[in-house]
Amino acid sequence: MPLRTAKIADATVTLVGYGTMGIGGAAYGVDAGTDEERFAVLDRLWDLGERNIDTASMYGDSEALIGRWLKLHPERRSQLFIATKFGFTPSFSIRGDPEFVREEVNRSLERLGVDYIDLLYQHRSAKDVPIEITVRTMAEYVKAGKVKYLGLSECTSNGIRRAHKVHPIAAVQLEYSPIELYHESKDGLISTCKELDIAIVAYAPTARGMLTGRYQSPEDFKEEGDRRAFFPKFSKENFPKVLKFVDELKAIGKAHSDATAAQVAIAWVAAQGMIVIPGAKRMKYVEENLAADAIELTTEEISTIRKSAEELNWTDSNGGARYPPGVNELSGVETPALEE
Repeated sequence: MPLRTAKIADATVTLVGYGTMGIGGAAYGVDAGTDEERFAVLDRLWDLGERNIDTASMYGDSEALIGRWLKLHPERRSQLFIATKFGFTPSFSIRGDPEFVREEVNRSLERLGVDYIDLLYQHRSAKDVPIEITVRTMAEYVKAGKVKYLGLSECTSNGIRRAHKVHPIAAVQLEYSPIELYHESKDGLISTCKELDIAIVAYAPTARGMLTGRYQSPEDFKEEGDRRAFFPKFSKENFPKVLKFVDELKAIGKAHSDATAAQVAIAWVAAQGMIVIPGAKRMKYVEENLAADAIELTTEEISTIRKSAEELNWTDSNGGARYPPGVNELSGVETPALEE
């Protein structure tokens, strides 16, 4: 059965895409595997019909990996929708000035080995550069034919409106999962996207693997470079709540050919009208995530999951922060007003 599709502006993309943070060796352990192993994952995705790939300059060597893979299969480029992001410096600060934007986009084009990028996101908003200036610079690449669409990630509702006046914003990427509803209430980000007909692309739909049931405690994040051990939401105190939620997802999965908790989570996010970009570096989970595309939850099941999700009610103040201190504050930044 063909994979379901969705729209980003006038482009048709696979509804369940593929995020490359893990396979690039960023955040979830530095051992992402050999090129041969990772090419096998990308080949399998291709064979299953995946055509929507999300990467970023800060996702380890993911851009270069995709570039090396495409060099082996140049005929695939025209059928792929490749999204990438810029904004982070090596010191984990955020820049949005024209010089940095141009440097980063040019480097991404070179690493990917492509003539154009389908969707270019600003990864996070820069606190010292008006978003209009950043987007204006991004738009130079659209005019030059090197970028097709522009997007923002983890921005503010007002930031979207300001950016959209400079150049149409095709997509907004944000964290969203059954246990992460932050953007439903904070700043009206989701409602603004719907109002402006901007596609919403949800990353971390399985809560960074937490909803797989594979992890039983913070001690399971043992692999070198796995940053999840530092996430407040994944504390020892919170784990029992997560595992209880996983059991509830598994129970719903029984009615869908014993779908896993992760598959139910992905299906639930897709049912909210969002494009979903789960990421995995092991073949088993790559196949499992994409198979979630075939799951269509009932209205009752969707409501049941939402009820349980809302009961958690995690916030920054009660131990449910999305990121560790210092990183959490990089999201939802309102940029300075433009002065001309």
